[in-house]
Amino acid sequence: MEPQFSVPQRQSAIGVLIMFFNTLQKMLRGLGPLFLVFVVKYDSEFKQYGYAAIAVVLFLTVLIAYLKYRNFTFYLDDENREFIIQEGILSKTKTIIQLDKIQQVNINQSLLQRLINVYEVNVDTAGSDAKEGEIKAVDHKLALALKARLLEVQSQQKDFLATDLADEDNLVDEAVMESESQLFLKISFKSLFKVGITSNYVKTFTLILAFFTTIYENGKHIFSEQDLDKQNKNLDHFFTRSSDIAALVFIVIVLILVVNLIRVIFKYFDYQIKKQHYNLLLSFGLLSTKSTIIKPERVQIVTITRNYFQKKMNILELKIKQASSGVKQEKKALIEIPGCNEVEKEAVLKMLFDKVPEKGLMLKPNYRKLVFSLFLFIFLPCAAFWSFAYYVDPEVFDYKYVMVIYSLFLLLILIFGYRNNRLYVSDDFIIKQSGAWDVDNSIIEPLKIQAITTSQLFWHKKANIGSVTIHTAGGDLSFQLGDYTKIKDYVNLWLYKIEISNSNWM
Repeated sequence: MEPQFSVPQRQSAIGVLIMFFNTLQKMLRGLGPLFLVFVVKYDSEFKQYGYAAIAVVLFLTVLIAYLKYRNFTFYLDDENREFIIQEGILSKTKTIIQLDKIQQVNINQSLLQRLINVYEVNVDTAGSDAKEGEIKAVDHKLALALKARLLEVQSQQKDFLATDLADEDNLVDEAVMESESQLFLKISFKSLFKVGITSNYVKTFTLILAFFTTIYENGKHIFSEQDLDKQNKNLDHFFTRSSDIAALVFIVIVLILVVNLIRVIFKYFDYQIKKQHYNLLLSFGLLSTKSTIIKPERVQIVTITRNYFQKKMNILELKIKQASSGVKQEKKALIEIPGCNEVEKEAVLKMLFDKVPEKGLMLKPNYRKLVFSLFLFIFLPCAAFWSFAYYVDPEVFDYKYVMVIYSLFLLLILIFGYRNNRLYVSDDFIIKQSGAWDVDNSIIEPLKIQAITTSQLFWHKKANIGSVTIHTAGGDLSFQLGDYTKIKDYVNLWLYKIEISNSNWM
């Protein structure tokens, strides 16, 4: 029986468990310090109060979860072509989403949702920073039917505009589509392993450092000063031996690789791309599965990322940005395809652009860009370090080797970044290349440009250099300190192409 979405509906009854655990998680985050005190200062006198507080928290969690479930409804207003979600306990919220502004509808499933056999439906919109729709717990059949109804307006608009007749039945019956979809690409476990050991070194190191720093700071409030002084003395003694430092560096490197590998496998396990008519259906995830659709006509920026190790292993990463609004929406609209080889990359690009983009004429930045970066990131920090050491605290000179290492590291990063900074322009594509270690090649089509900003500082006029920023619905691309005459010529050409184009990609 076809669900009647015109009538307000609640989520699945078992979905109250989702509400319970989500509410409990938020409470534990807010009451974390109190819980920590209860654990550390556990004694017979404090025990009764602690257990009573836990009972109150659990009771409030159950009550709030039930009220969230009872007060959450969703329905379709066919007359006004709106999708409406009502929720809230004391403060009622009514979210209205215009059907013609819906970008895509994703069906996801976390580990808990998988255990109780429910699905989460996320509605992404374009052109608005308003709250988007999230339905935490519905069965699979209802999720597919709701997704089909929400996206049905897009296929109707395509028929009206006569721009894509092949999509007239697309998204009308999602269950039929899934049965008719063809496997387009599957990322193997071997490729995921390669990605895990060759990416996100700095990001993972930062997260590990932040994790242990947080533990250390929280430990100050738990342990006594004598215990902390003892531990600090042990650390000072540890760092006096070169063998211990080498062992620590080795442990950090292994930890970074292990954390990266676990993150990639858990996030992208069983990564499959299926072809549905002229769209791509992506599904992946080990504990939390995600399913999303890529519509080629709505793709704004495609970025190909690869470093030296990945080049040797014949893998790369594709990042696809669809139409969005605002920084938060840009993150949600970013879709990653890890572990592709050259053949798979060309197949995906051909699917998205109808052809494989090729680099055209090249624009290079002026040498002043490198000089300014060296001044900003090396000269100024070094000057501040030596000034502080000379005038304020001479003991800082003992750490001058840190500044030397920093300067050499930044020098290499800036030089390689300058060498890789290029803008390639052809008749159909604009490709921005950037990056020092991870080299990115970001591809956009001139027809999808929304605005162009050019700028030139007065002291750059004599050198005839300037900058350009290309604005799209999926983000911006910037190129600084290039030949300003060529930049203006290309801008005029892109604006002309936009004016004569009748493409309807939104």
